[in-house]
Amino acid sequence: MKPGTIQTLEVIRKIDTGYVLEGDVLLHHNETENELEHGQQVEVFLYTDKKGKTVASGKVPFIQMDHYGWANVVDVIPGLGVFVDIGTTKEILVSIDDLPLFERVWPINGDKLFVTLGHDRKGRLLAIPGSENAFDHLWETASEDLLNKSVNGRIYRTSKEGAAVITENHHRGFIHHTERKTEPRLGELVHGRIIDVKDDGSINISLRPLKKESRIEDADSILMHLEQNGGVVPFTDKSEPEDIRGTFNISKAAFKRALGKLMKDGKIEQREGNTYLKK
Repeated sequence: MKPGTIQTLEVIRKIDTGYVLEGDVLLHHNETENELEHGQQVEVFLYTDKKGKTVASGKVPFIQMDHYGWANVVDVIPGLGVFVDIGTTKEILVSIDDLPLFERVWPINGDKLFVTLGHDRKGRLLAIPGSENAFDHLWETASEDLLNKSVNGRIYRTSKEGAAVITENHHRGFIHHTERKTEPRLGELVHGRIIDVKDDGSINISLRPLKKESRIEDADSILMHLEQNGGVVPFTDKSEPEDIRGTFNISKAAFKRALGKLMKDGKIEQREGNTYLKK
């Protein structure tokens, strides 16, 4: 009678709120579409209600113990975790312990997580995100002709170094932190382009636009930063790459291209180690 399992149980008796199944498990009227008879065998999914009692649902989930699937995120509770829809009436918690350290990259409603069912140390039913090994049977080998092609993918792991992606065509992808402007969320669907196909059949993905498009976006971002800081920033094309990335989240090369455009357009000037917005 372990929560999270699918059992075939006998109907012992009918009560006002539903049915009592063998093992003293309650199957509420809302959890079954059919009228049941005494002695009938019924397949149910077991879970724990708010009082900690094991109850049943006649709606069997598509995600089960040792079986992974993509589950929609339906609620986010800061400090606790996120709840996902596994295809039954009970929404299941993905614990804060299985989510990124920083809540800014937690999934939001509508994102999807690749999860299975499991239990914590207290025996409570949880949805557990898949590790790299959970995807082993899904991977397809990418070919060289995919280079520079557009690609969509779902983030399944985030880190300071970058984010791991499974694409719509089941290719293993990686987005280095220099190839994005903002850190994507766990479970987010991202759109990018393939910038490298590795010998092992995996791919590297960039979420940044092509240089020509990027220069315009970066220039607009620098202008906004100038306007928000009194028309001056302590950066020039001689500044250190780490300082530039820490403030603008772009490389020094991209920063110099954007500055060049702004100077050509007559919008900024550089002097004494600073960049000034022209009035």
